[in-house]
Formats: sequence, structure tokens, C-alpha cells
Amino acid sequence: MMDRRTFLKTSAVAAAGFGFDRFAGAADPSFAPSPSHGWRVFEVTTHVEPTADGVTRAWVPLPSVEEADWIRPMGNLWQGNASIVQEWRDPIYGARMLAARWEAGESRPMLEVVSRFATRDRAIDLGQPGKVAPLDAATRRLYTRPTALLPTDGIVRKSALEITRGARTDLDKARAIYEWIVDNTQRNPKTRGCGLGDIRFMLETGDLSGKCADLNSLFVGLAHAVGLPARDVYGIRVADSRFGYQCLGKSGDISKAQHCRAEVWLTDFGWVPVDPADVRKVVLEEPPGNLSLADARVVAVRQKLFGAWEMNWLAYNFAHDLKLPGSAGAPIPFLMYPQGENAKGRLDSLDPAGFAYALSAKEITA
Repeated sequence: MMDRRTFLKTSAVAAAGFGFDRFAGAADPSFAPSPSHGWRVFEVTTHVEPTADGVTRAWVPLPSVEEADWIRPMGNLWQGNASIVQEWRDPIYGARMLAARWEAGESRPMLEVVSRFATRDRAIDLGQPGKVAPLDAATRRLYTRPTALLPTDGIVRKSALEITRGARTDLDKARAIYEWIVDNTQRNPKTRGCGLGDIRFMLETGDLSGKCADLNSLFVGLAHAVGLPARDVYGIRVADSRFGYQCLGKSGDISKAQHCRAEVWLTDFGWVPVDPADVRKVVLEEPPGNLSLADARVVAVRQKLFGAWEMNWLAYNFAHDLKLPGSAGAPIPFLMYPQGENAKGRLDSLDPAGFAYALSAKEITA
């Protein structure tokens, strides 16, 4: 366990170098994420009290993505009454989590995890190709290979080829897939959690509705099927949007604010952020709701979310088909929610009240 004083000292020193003098307090009326907004530091607290029944376990995702330009984990602190608490890192994707175990005699298991991290808005000028080092072969294989819910053959391959017909460059192919998803999918408010991301089922049934883990996974799977390295980025919203979109942010209680995004590797640009699912979220949820694709707010966010992210969001990891350490259950499709297990089996990670767990976020301004 990290000493609290060490945690706070480390965070304060790191924050001092992130340019708080450049922190933008006023809302920007346009959606134009840019590194010029400077670094922001956030703290997310995850409190879990999994239902006790025999030996009980819980797994809490930790910030795992570290990119010098836009996200920097700054440490984790935890406390609770578990008999064993261990930090674990997935050897394939590098996803980090805290794994806790309570013995059968513990009637009220409890674990609280505090994670601090810094973020900065991302924006890539796709009109200015640069000199980017080639993606190494192992990383390319990892982010083009099929997963359990993202196959690259059959209808997925057929659909991807149709969508990208006539596209000459990797940028053209990625944009074609992005635009096709925005034009042809819908956000379904009845989908539990963030969805499952079973893209073969979506394409075979023609039901192209869902939430972020469905729509952005569809982007990733279609990209894989035409040889473009791409990856889901699983995370959670931590602050309100500064760009005038009420539905694209969440602060305070973020227990149900999980959000999956996507990245695609383009030869002249490196990893490029995209988020077609949030375009469809704006269409459905931005007041007064049920906007058309021609609405100016939708047009603006559609343009920006191919190449930019507002970083009021914590990126946890890129992992698929993850086996939880010590679990007797099946692998999980992705790690974006706290997970739990007792003698009766896996707890419902999409039911914070029944599990039970709560997440909260705050911005550290000094």
C-alpha cells in the first residue's frame, strides 16, 4: 500500500509541471479540443462493498494508459479489510487492476481505491502528415488480430471491404468506416451499461444499435478486417464538458459514466483518436434530443471526433478477453467496471447498487 503522504507529495510535484497557470476555467463555446488548454489533474475514488457469500473477490480497474501528450497516471492509494490486496498487470495488453480477496468469515467486505492522473485534450491535424516511426510488428499484430467479439472474417470482412471500396490510403479507409458508422448506427438508450460489442451479431442481424462498446468496437473490428491497427480504449468520464455538450461529460457521482473510445493507427499520424459513438450520443441525448445529422451541433462534433478527444475522461486500458486473476469465472470481454465474485458466482458489474460499488471524481485545482 502506498503511503498517503508519499502519494500526495508525488502528485503535487507532478502537477506543478503541468502548467496550472494555463488552466482554462471558462467554457469554450466551440468543440475544439487542443493541447493549448493545458493539463488538468483529477482524482477518482472507487468504493466497493461486494456482496459477501463465502470467499469473496473484487477487481478494480486502475489507470493503465500512459501517453506523454495526453494522459499520465500519478499513483493509486487503497484501504479496506481484504485479507489479500494485490496490484496485477495483464501481460498482453498491460491493463492494471487491484485484485482483492476476503475470506468466508468476512460479513462486510470493503475496498476503497483512490487514483490520481493528469490529462490534456487531444487534437491531431490530419491535414498535416508528419514523420512517424513505423508501428512495431508485435503491436501491429496485437491490434489487428481478432478477439472473441471482434472477428475479422465472414460478414465483418465483407462489410469492411464494401465500406472502404475506393479508399486508397489508410486515412481514407479509417474515415470511410467512421462516416459509415455515424450514418448507419443508432444509440439505444435501453442497452445495459455500455453494451457488449458483439459486432458479428450486429452485422448479421442488421441491428446496428447500442452504446459505446458496441459502436466504437464496430469501428475497431471493421478496421482490423481491412488491416488497419485499431483498439478500443476503455475508460470513464470524470468531468463536465467544457465545449457546450451536456451529454458528453459527467462529474461528481460517476458510477454509471463509463465510456469506451477508439484509436486507429495511421501511417503519417500514429495513433489517431476517434469516437463515432459519441456523435450518435449527441444525436439522441443532446437537448432537446433526437437531433438530425444535419444539426449544427452534430456536424461540429462529427467533424471533431475523427481526430480529437476532449480529455474530461480517464483511459483505463485496451484489454479484450481478460481473465481476472484468481477468478473461477470466464474471461470478461473488457475491463471498464469494477468486477466481483463470491461463492454464487460473478456479481453484476452493471448494477452499482446491487454489487455494491460507487465511483466519484473531482478535479484537483491546487
